[in-house]
Amino acid sequence: MSGQFILVVDDEPDIRGLLQEILEDEGYNVQTAGDALEARACVEENRPDLVLLDIWMPDEDGVSLLKSWKQSANMTAPVVMISGHGTIETAVEATRVGAVDFIEKPVSLARLLLVVEKALSRAEETSDGISAKSPRPQPFLEGDSEYVLELRNQLDSLALSTDNLLVFGQAGSGREQFARAVHAKSAHAAGPFVHLRCESLSARNCERDLWGSEIDGTVSSGYFESAAHGTLFLDNFEMLPEAAQKTIFDVIDRNDFVRVGGSAPQTFSARLITASRSPLQRLVADQIVSQSLASRLAVQQVELLSLNQRSEDIPALLEQLVGWHVEVEGLKYRHFTVAAQNRLRNREWPGNLPELKNLVQRALILGGPTEIEVSEVERLVGEGFTAVSSSLDDKSPDLIQLHQDLPLREARAHFERSYLLRCLQDSHGNIGDLARHVGMERTHLYRKLRSLDIDLEKARE
Repeated sequence: MSGQFILVVDDEPDIRGLLQEILEDEGYNVQTAGDALEARACVEENRPDLVLLDIWMPDEDGVSLLKSWKQSANMTAPVVMISGHGTIETAVEATRVGAVDFIEKPVSLARLLLVVEKALSRAEETSDGISAKSPRPQPFLEGDSEYVLELRNQLDSLALSTDNLLVFGQAGSGREQFARAVHAKSAHAAGPFVHLRCESLSARNCERDLWGSEIDGTVSSGYFESAAHGTLFLDNFEMLPEAAQKTIFDVIDRNDFVRVGGSAPQTFSARLITASRSPLQRLVADQIVSQSLASRLAVQQVELLSLNQRSEDIPALLEQLVGWHVEVEGLKYRHFTVAAQNRLRNREWPGNLPELKNLVQRALILGGPTEIEVSEVERLVGEGFTAVSSSLDDKSPDLIQLHQDLPLREARAHFERSYLLRCLQDSHGNIGDLARHVGMERTHLYRKLRSLDIDLEKARE
């Protein structure tokens, strides 16, 4: 995902800003344009990987712009139409002109993320239909601890099964990486791995987002259909709305679904891997999920330990993380001395694997001698470089520090995290009060908290 460039074209500033914020939080690089003239200039200058294009604009409408781009050899990126009220038929017609899909206003977060991921994946395919080589996976199963050895054995066993699987553990413990590793070794490996962020679904849109839709013979696939013959990964399951839980249960129970606006049943053929911070038994006891759905989703369960619980694996993880950043991001190789490794083994890691990864990345970006000594580690740790940390040591963050030494995105993440932690404290952990105070819709607020790795349960302690 990192490095992919998306152009958002819409004449409404609020829509442009919202889409930019959502997509940047997901790791995309985003540029916006308010009309066709700006859009043409952006395409000429930056050559986007994907364009989200509004239909109605003040000078030249989106369909006309799309047609001109399709006639030009300079614009080959996939285009997704943004459809407002009363223009859905026009958006459907645009797919016949060359748009790969469409998104309706008001924008459904779940549908936006699915459509963007699908469009970019399709664009990465080579001319002979074979997907381009995927980047090396981020390390998470490195080490020689008994835990890692047992987890590797479990992974091999689970990959041979088709039973639905629950992976639970703290944020940052490697739940998504484990799910992807199971998928990659399974009989579903040739199929897609579709990542559904459960907090992105809403009760109003969940059927359309999960089942897909059918308008005038044009099909827009939902999550169930997009994951056909592959794996559907239900991430942060504890945030799934009750209506969406019922929708998922009905599909598992019947093994089929009907697109919104359609009539023909579609067979559900994906394996479900669910991730949560707690075992499903606890979610059932807390009445977050029904026992009937829990028994369907957690036929098998795996618990992932926090980094603090497997600190003996940190030297191996450091070596592999350095290699990952060198290979994938082109950073200069550096090596942590034994003393530096020992220092990191004996510190707390509230942010788990992402926090360790970010510390390694920071060390390589800043550069220096090949050997990373304890003094440099102390400096990095002392700077509080925990942008994704879920630590609540700052339960009274009266002073929100500015991090002028960091790039803008990382400094903003520090600020947003401190700000939301303080507001969460003032609202006594009430998510509704927090949403009203910060001026965000609940679904978007849950996504923001997740992106900053703020654990609501810890914040409420």
